[in-house]
Amino acid sequence: MNTLTTTAAEMVAKARAEIDEIETSTLIGMLDDPNFVVVDIRDVRERQRSGFIPGSFHAPRGMIEFWVDPDSPYFKPIFGEDKNFVFHCASGWRSALTCQTLKNMGFQAAHLREGFSTWEAQGGPVERVE
Repeated sequence: MNTLTTTAAEMVAKARAEIDEIETSTLIGMLDDPNFVVVDIRDVRERQRSGFIPGSFHAPRGMIEFWVDPDSPYFKPIFGEDKNFVFHCASGWRSALTCQTLKNMGFQAAHLREGFSTWEAQGGPVERVE
């Protein structure tokens, strides 16, 4: 059996110390600002099951590095726009690690500290697809 030298929780804690975090209430207040793009990195099944933030852009976590890199054949033009990006997942762990990786690449972004898990309970709008 492998013995881990670093746990996932430790990795997330380290990432959070290096990146910008946004509280749920703050992001709710920014939804109408056209200078912000909310990026949902959850799995498509999570979005189908729990809904999603209206207007959010879905980008699977496994492709983020390639989608933000203008030299990649997978580059998505939205990431070349002069916008402020806020990434989120369900609990804030995956998005913290994602933002740390993007910061290391030179791409500035913040993440939703608590993730989507508290979004609806705190009054955030949710869109669902039937």
